[in-house]
Amino acid sequence: MARPPDATASAIRGALARGEITAALAAADRWRHAAPAVAEPFFLAGLATAMLGKVSGGIALIEQAVARGGRGEYQAQLARLYTLVRRDGDAARALAAAEAAPPRDALGRDTMGCVYARLGDHAASLPHFAAAVRLEPANAAFRYNLAAALSFVGRQAEAEDALEALIARAPGDARAHHLLAGLRRQTPERHHIDRLTAAHAAATAPRDRLLLGYALAKELDDLADPHAAFAMLAQANAEHRATLPYRFADDEAVFDAIEACWAAFAARATSDPPGVAPMFVVGMPRTGTTLVDRILSSHPDVESAGELQALPLAIKAAAGTRGRRVLDPDTIRAASHADAGAIGRDYLARSAPHVPGRRPRFVDKFPGNFLYLGPIARALPGAAIVCLRRDPLDTVLANFRNLFAIGSRYYDYSYDLLDTAAYYHRFDRLMAIWRAALPGRVLELGYEALVDDQAGQTRRLLDHCGLSWSDACLDFQANAAPVATPSAAQVRRPLYRDAVGRWRRHAEALEPARAFLRRQGIPVD
Repeated sequence: MARPPDATASAIRGALARGEITAALAAADRWRHAAPAVAEPFFLAGLATAMLGKVSGGIALIEQAVARGGRGEYQAQLARLYTLVRRDGDAARALAAAEAAPPRDALGRDTMGCVYARLGDHAASLPHFAAAVRLEPANAAFRYNLAAALSFVGRQAEAEDALEALIARAPGDARAHHLLAGLRRQTPERHHIDRLTAAHAAATAPRDRLLLGYALAKELDDLADPHAAFAMLAQANAEHRATLPYRFADDEAVFDAIEACWAAFAARATSDPPGVAPMFVVGMPRTGTTLVDRILSSHPDVESAGELQALPLAIKAAAGTRGRRVLDPDTIRAASHADAGAIGRDYLARSAPHVPGRRPRFVDKFPGNFLYLGPIARALPGAAIVCLRRDPLDTVLANFRNLFAIGSRYYDYSYDLLDTAAYYHRFDRLMAIWRAALPGRVLELGYEALVDDQAGQTRRLLDHCGLSWSDACLDFQANAAPVATPSAAQVRRPLYRDAVGRWRRHAEALEPARAFLRRQGIPVD
């Protein structure tokens, strides 16, 4: 006797949950060939295919499931897979379709929240994360996602409560401890030093030790114990650095290729460049890029698109290289023969799903776009470019003490002081090249100057971007837009001087980096 469809679906879903992916795919394939008008086997076959690493094949199958019966669960998973292949516009459309009948299960709602977050719409992610927690309160990952979304939209007290509830259920959850430590400045009356110390001592997994080490270092620094804070930070970074295959020579090869290939790219004709005038805010990470993004997006004519990958992906597509890394020497060399106008048009198409379009201008504040300033200037002649500059040693320290996306290989330099100093040197050298090649196109805005003369530097910034004066830009901390960067708490405060000259608290530990920068001719105090 044939198994009823509901029982067949349950069996296949159970196999997927147990990790029996190949068996699940075989069962789903048998079912869809036997019942080609039924949506569910196409959906389950698509999930299994994607889980086996064939994401495009999985998308094609789930698209067929949607055509046979557009359940919200199908649309949510389709949106997730679209983001994996950088089809953000399709992901946004699938999410909109899913909203008509959202999934009834916790995983489906959490999936919708994660896709909204990936697209930068953190406010839209909140109700889905909240629903996932209501449906499955014991799931720590769902609770963490809700807490993170609350922090991104500025609901810090609620985020803190959500994290405390999570830690009460899962005392060793390193991600929760790390996020909690960063929500606010810790005080002698309210901190988590003892709890973090115990959790760090008990942790054995390398990722947990890294997260807990950073959290403990941050809280020790908040409580004015710089020596203990730096010791913990150095220990956490050294442990993690020992697990990485990183060599600074790989980053150096990227810088070398950019410098070597710029002349060829600059010499090529540009066909039909777009007239749109986005604003790019770039620089080394942790130098004030989020602050400037908030200042600009407080203007009534400007909205923030967040940290887009649209420009690097447009360059990668123009290059046509197959490697997994978005930026590598082969990609740079191939892209130097590409048409800048086509890159600009591709950039705008990739940006569109992330730009609400409620205001005339938008900001792309991906700091790493400093690597692409020459191509930006040619691909988008109307674009305004702002590069943040900060004291070299403060920049080195800020990169060393900030935990970037652990899985991203682009920040591996930051786990070692001398690698970070070497990266700063190459950044500084590349900026000198762009300065000479693009006179007047790049405003190099000093973080310290902005702190010392907020009104004057804000006027200079707005003038460079072709914007009229707006008092709202001085009141940027009132900007209610979400912030999904490590600066989320800081940019909700008025300008402050706490971070200026922070390196002096750790002058002894930073001496090797200071000596290196001096040898490269970079002025340091």
